[in-house]
Amino acid sequence: MARTKKVKMAGRFGARYGLRIRRAVVEIEVQQRRKYVCRRCGKRAVKRVGTAIWECKSCGYKFAGGTYIPETSARKIVEQAISRRE
Repeated sequence: MARTKKVKMAGRFGARYGLRIRRAVVEIEVQQRRKYVCRRCGKRAVKRVGTAIWECKSCGYKFAGGTYIPETSARKIVEQAISRRE
């Protein structure tokens, strides 16, 4: 498959499923394959190990997060509530 410049990772689907769905898939996959900042050591070394499982390659910190990104919107709400109490 040589024609993947425009469609990026969705090139594996060929002409199937429609453009909007393929663009959504690319957006999600770019987010999940990115490296994120570790909460423990602060380095940009957190990668997705499995569904909602994230691990820092630097310090070995393993934690549960969102399916595609390590921080969920529910976690942000909880942190806001905790910071308001203090």
